[in-house]
Amino acid sequence: MTLSAEQRRERLVALYKEVSTCTRCPLHETRNKAVFGAGNADAELMFVGEAPGAEEDRQGLPFVGRAGQLLNLLLGEIGLSREEVFIANVLKSRPPGNRDPLPLEIEACEPYLFEQVRLIEPKVVCTLGNFATKLLTGSPTGITKVRGTPQVHELGGRTVFLLPLLHPAAALRTPAMKETLRGDLAAIPELLARPLPAPAPSAEELAEAEAAGGSTPPQPADQLDMFG
Repeated sequence: MTLSAEQRRERLVALYKEVSTCTRCPLHETRNKAVFGAGNADAELMFVGEAPGAEEDRQGLPFVGRAGQLLNLLLGEIGLSREEVFIANVLKSRPPGNRDPLPLEIEACEPYLFEQVRLIEPKVVCTLGNFATKLLTGSPTGITKVRGTPQVHELGGRTVFLLPLLHPAAALRTPAMKETLRGDLAAIPELLARPLPAPAPSAEELAEAEAAGGSTPPQPADQLDMFG
């Protein structure tokens, strides 16, 4: 069922309220504020980071520290603003000491993230760093091997372009990584301008085609190497 913009916003508000009081994992015991995400509820471009840091935990907003400032700067260089996109994280609560997310924490937050994708309806989802990339691609391959190469995935029941990117925090530490991130972000305007590929055929559709003796419906490639 296709939801209207008003219905999607109502459900996002309800989801926000659910996240703000979530107790699915022990992180709720140490957080100051849950960080749902922020931005344009109708954004065609969505960024997914790892987890809130200290400043995000204090304000309840994503990417408001130095990494967020760098992301804002690089977005401006490709003609986009923070207000035009939606930014979220894999985890909605800060891990103590900014440690890596634990599997049970990722599992607890995963439904929230996929529901955000379903309700916002982005065309392009950019994963920032290893944890977001591995979760949303469903692959254990690290970010350094897949960064900058667009893929096609089904997320939250939607077919989207997925662009793995280095995390801005890593780019702050290494000048070379900052230039790599800047170059990879340059692919975003072209991705936004392209029509989405057809969704992959369902198992039922594949079985019906085989039973009818027809050819197997083509499936979209995971890696879109035509983006150079």
